[in-house]
Amino acid sequence: MSYTLTYSNAVQGWPSFYSYYPDWIIGMNNYLYTFKGGDLYKHNVNNTRNTFYEQWWDKYGIPNNAFSNSEIKSVINASPLDNKLFKTITLQGDSTWSGTFSTDLQSSGYIQANWFEKKEQAYFAFIRNQDVGAAGYALRSLNGIGNTLTVTGGGTELNFSINPLVAIGGIVSIGDYIYFAVPPSYGVTYLAGKVTNIIQNYPLGTNQIVIDTSISGTTAIPGNVVYIFYIKNSVAESHGVLGHYCVFQMENSSSSKIELFAVESNVMKSFP
Repeated sequence: MSYTLTYSNAVQGWPSFYSYYPDWIIGMNNYLYTFKGGDLYKHNVNNTRNTFYEQWWDKYGIPNNAFSNSEIKSVINASPLDNKLFKTITLQGDSTWSGTFSTDLQSSGYIQANWFEKKEQAYFAFIRNQDVGAAGYALRSLNGIGNTLTVTGGGTELNFSINPLVAIGGIVSIGDYIYFAVPPSYGVTYLAGKVTNIIQNYPLGTNQIVIDTSISGTTAIPGNVVYIFYIKNSVAESHGVLGHYCVFQMENSSSSKIELFAVESNVMKSFP
C-alpha cells in the first residue's frame, strides 16, 4: 500500500505516515485539499477520523479501504547498556490501544486493547508473551523438571520417580504448558498439553502432573520415558519481554477523536 509522508517544521523531521495517497495535494487558507480520481476533497472538516475517500485501487490493482487504523511506533531505550525486563505499559490518554513489543532478544510480546485497567485516569496492562514453545529456551518462563518414570492415563498422567526423587517443584502451576523431548537425542521438542492438576504425595507414592492433551498443537507422548519441561502461562504470570531496548507498535481502530499523550513502561534491570 502507498502512503503519504508529512514533514514537521516543529521537529525538523518526517514524523507521520497517512493512509491516503492523493493524485495532487495543496494547502490553502488553513485547509488541506487533495484530488483523487478526479474529485476534490477538503480534509479535517468532519468528525469521522482516519477515513479518506471511498474504497479505491492503487496502481498495482490492490484495493485500499477508506478507513485505516491509527498506529504509532517508537522505542523505549533507557539505560541502553543494561539488559532489562519490560513488564507493563501505561497509557496517558482517553482510549486503550492494542500493541506488539519486540526487543533484540524477543519478538513475542503483545497486549490487547481490552486488557487495560483504568486507574487514576491512566490505563495499565502487563505485557504478555505469545506461546513460543521450544523457541522460548532462553526465557525466564521456561523451567525443566526431568525424565518421567511412566506415562499413564492415555498420555494425560506424567509420573516421576520418588526414589531417587525427581522433584516437580513449586513453580509449575495449573494452566502452564508442558513440553517433552525424547531421549537419547532430546533434539526435537513437542507440546504435550496444559497442566490441570499436580499431585505430590510421597508417602502414598504419588509424584504426578496431570495434563489436558486435547488443546491444539499437542503431540502424543511415545513410551514412558521422556524429558519434561514447562512454560509458564502468560496470563497468570507476566515475565514481560527481555532485552536492551523495546520497540513497541500501538494500534487503535476508532474512527472517533482520541488522544494519546504518553506511553510509559515499568522497566527493571535483569540480573541473570
